[in-house]
Amino acid sequence: MLKIRLLHSDDSIPEITKLLHRAYSRLGGMGLNYTAVDQTPEVTSRRIADGHCLIAEWAGQLAGTVVATPTYATNQCEYFTRPGVASAHQFAVEPSLQGKGIGRALLAACEEWAAQRAFRELAIDTAEQASHLIALYARLGYRHVGYVQWSGKVYRSVVLSKLL
Repeated sequence: MLKIRLLHSDDSIPEITKLLHRAYSRLGGMGLNYTAVDQTPEVTSRRIADGHCLIAEWAGQLAGTVVATPTYATNQCEYFTRPGVASAHQFAVEPSLQGKGIGRALLAACEEWAAQRAFRELAIDTAEQASHLIALYARLGYRHVGYVQWSGKVYRSVVLSKLL
């Protein structure tokens, strides 16, 4: 029922953007101005272009997405520039399908992608207030390694990383 695959050229960026909006609406409702709360399809496309975009399908329908990126040359989050550290961004699962292992499978695919390319860690960040997400990442083996204050964001993010 679950399939994880690479983004295809015929995948709809507007549909992926709508999925991101739905998945991040709870966080937006908490007053957290994540980019994915209201980003445009152009922003979605630009963020996808930065890395390796994976799509989750559930029963043939779009169910989730994530973008894995190699080590950044420069970034506001210093941890993302450390040699051997890949990162995951724009991570979302359709709200009605959460709890079915889709997010775990997407992160596992990112970890596999990073390990195959000799990265030693996969890092991710989320708002300090998103305790449910921090707890999920901790259950999946991610450890707290720092903080970042992204420009224009009203919250500080916790940076978590998993050794591969």
